[in-house]
Amino acid sequence: MINRVWSQCLAAITFYTSLPIPTSANLEFRAISRLAPIVGFVIGGLVGGLDLSLAYVGVPILTRSAIDVALWVAITGGLHLDGAMDTADGLAVMNPDRRLAVMADSATGAFGAMTAVILLLLKTVALSEISTNRLWILIGVAGWGRWGQLVAIAKYPYLKPTGKGAFHKEGIRSLWEAVPTFVILVGLSLKVHPAMIGGSAIALFVGAWLNRKLGGQTGDTYGAIVEWTEALLLCLLTAI
Repeated sequence: MINRVWSQCLAAITFYTSLPIPTSANLEFRAISRLAPIVGFVIGGLVGGLDLSLAYVGVPILTRSAIDVALWVAITGGLHLDGAMDTADGLAVMNPDRRLAVMADSATGAFGAMTAVILLLLKTVALSEISTNRLWILIGVAGWGRWGQLVAIAKYPYLKPTGKGAFHKEGIRSLWEAVPTFVILVGLSLKVHPAMIGGSAIALFVGAWLNRKLGGQTGDTYGAIVEWTEALLLCLLTAI
């Protein structure tokens, strides 16, 4: 059991990040999405660690924030950002029957490019307005984004017979899969600031809105849920 859990943890890090994991490892990819919020904690911790180091040597907060967001994208390999861009291109199509085909096209359209700029700008500016508890906030924000993805996987139908997200849906059968990490995230949020619990509402809203627009979810929308939850939660936290 311990070996299996460890294998799943390594598989989740391999799938959701670009961090180097030994390819010789016998990885267990089934149901790794239940560990996605944990991967978010790792990502937030790495970004937060860099932020603390930059603050120690006197780097201004806006510059730190820009570097933090750049590392954030680099660690994920742009996986979720790419999904948000493809989702934006698909939603821009007026004909609902063509949306999935547009989202599957690897070419980036104007709406996808604008979405990437908006998301990166929102994250950078919002993070630059947050001066305290930055490490814990980064950990929590990255965790809530991936918790929203997990809920969407469990709750909504998957629209493609194949694709990157298909095996996620096969491995997650119930919303109960999202409860353990929800409890962890609530505890972390209460430690930092109760308003961070708003990440749950944002995550649920983004997933429900995309489901309403498309009639289900895809691997791209899973990425969009992560990105928009992170960006909007950071914006919310600037108010506190």
